[in-house]
Amino acid sequence: MPRPASALFLFLAAAVPASASSDDAWQEFAKEVGDKCLEAAAPMLEGARGSERFGLAVLSGKAKGAEATVSYVCVMDKQTRAVELGSELPAETLGVTIP
Repeated sequence: MPRPASALFLFLAAAVPASASSDDAWQEFAKEVGDKCLEAAAPMLEGARGSERFGLAVLSGKAKGAEATVSYVCVMDKQTRAVELGSELPAETLGVTIP
């Protein structure tokens, strides 16, 4: 399981949209996100680093059968490509705004 610093890094890397289309552009974007997130976390965390095994995404939307907006954290193992969803989180706990 990723440590909190890893989760922060991967969450932000997955949540920020990018207009890159080539592998090199995606790698450059991921490095920029990682560098900026690690810099932002420096006042709060010592030795922060990103996960080399897990990728994270935050999915937000209207809950089926309800009016509430909810989010889920989706974790993918980079080696096996297996995906797991975390528990439902209310919008006031975790939300994503997509421009």
